[in-house]
Amino acid sequence: MSNETKELKEQLLISSKKKIHRLSDEELAKADEFCEPYKDFLNKARTEREAVTEALAMAKENGFKEYNPDITYSAGDKVYIVNRNKAIGLAVIGRTGTSEGVLLSIAHIDSPRIDLKPNPLYEKDSLALFKTHYYGGIKKYQWTTIPLALHGRVCKTDGTYVDISIGDDESDPCFCISDILPHLGQEQAQKKLGQAFTGEDLNCLIGSRPYSDEEGEQVRLNTMKLIYDKYGFTENDFLSAELSLVPACKSRDVGFDRSMIGSYGHDDRVCAYTALMAIIDAGVPEKTCITYLTDKEETGSDGNTGMQSDFLRYFIYDMAKSEGQEGYRVLSKSKCLSADVNAAVDPTYASCFESKNCSYLNEGVVISKYTGARGKSGTSDASAEYMGEIRTMLESNDIIWQVGELGRVDLGGGGTIAKYVANMNVDVVDLGVPVLSMHAPFEIVAKVDVYMAYLAFLHFFVG
Repeated sequence: MSNETKELKEQLLISSKKKIHRLSDEELAKADEFCEPYKDFLNKARTEREAVTEALAMAKENGFKEYNPDITYSAGDKVYIVNRNKAIGLAVIGRTGTSEGVLLSIAHIDSPRIDLKPNPLYEKDSLALFKTHYYGGIKKYQWTTIPLALHGRVCKTDGTYVDISIGDDESDPCFCISDILPHLGQEQAQKKLGQAFTGEDLNCLIGSRPYSDEEGEQVRLNTMKLIYDKYGFTENDFLSAELSLVPACKSRDVGFDRSMIGSYGHDDRVCAYTALMAIIDAGVPEKTCITYLTDKEETGSDGNTGMQSDFLRYFIYDMAKSEGQEGYRVLSKSKCLSADVNAAVDPTYASCFESKNCSYLNEGVVISKYTGARGKSGTSDASAEYMGEIRTMLESNDIIWQVGELGRVDLGGGGTIAKYVANMNVDVVDLGVPVLSMHAPFEIVAKVDVYMAYLAFLHFFVG
């Protein structure tokens, strides 16, 4: 190839060189170092409640104070606001306050899981089990025959509550959804994969010893007595409980080179954590910056802790009002990165992707101009102007990035919370981390991509 052709190719065409090759050993070491506390965050933040607890602790440790709408804040002040222990917003006041709009980074902290039904406990064939109702999009078979931990809160009629976390520690008992052995599974094997397990089949094994040799459901009684002795609530209290079964496995390095992290909950806590660290490290920005971590994305973002709630809007309106600004005008001048993951190409299932418009591990943070399904249904579709602005921000700060759609056009697609911010008249685009085995009990991300997401959110805030 002549020098002229080589120069023209470099000038006009997208480079086919692996972007990770641009990174020095020192930069790779920074990525690895950044991901160590992220793994710890994953191990502690198993549900959205626990993610809020961890985020709040980190915020307070770094000087954030509870927001007071009756106070006018100054540049560099750091505040937080919590919504029902399931969503949290952190803000750093900028030099221009809200007068030039705010910079938003939004992510969700709920993940697919197995919830308990309101009346879950029953006994069958001398075994005690929980009836469940899965939360979010899962492949049901992936949740059978793996150790599960129980997390959540039980509220009693006297106004007190008890938080439960059991199964993650190796000294704890765990729980399990059983499956039929292959010797007797011929009928099951003849079914389509999506029909081999139904929601009503996902019954969780929790006990097998009876309380006494008397008649009646003695295993159920013994199990409930053990629960009462340890946690102090009765079976009726399940009616006012939020209890979830999650994989009982800690985050782990993956690969001989330790270049990846395997864990439950990367979707979307990997973007939540990186956006959280970015707001913590934002210093004194020019514009007011907000990281908002929300609930309910996996079920449509409805409810008062989901992105369709007015909670974030009211927070921004309050900040605007304290500075003599109109909230809707502040929003119209604001910009947002919707921090959500995308599906990384899996070489085993390469036919599910269109290779020129999908994301890969170790290729950096992923920009998704639009999400939705098929004919772009359910997406906000970022403008060309805003895409150009974000590209400039990434390239000027030497952040490795790529574009990505979620699978082939007529095959895949998925929704994010971007459209709910776009509906507030805010410029927004999805930007996040590529994930292998998304929505599985054990998802995989690359450490380089996690670090690039952090740098993207940080420079979005500080320039």
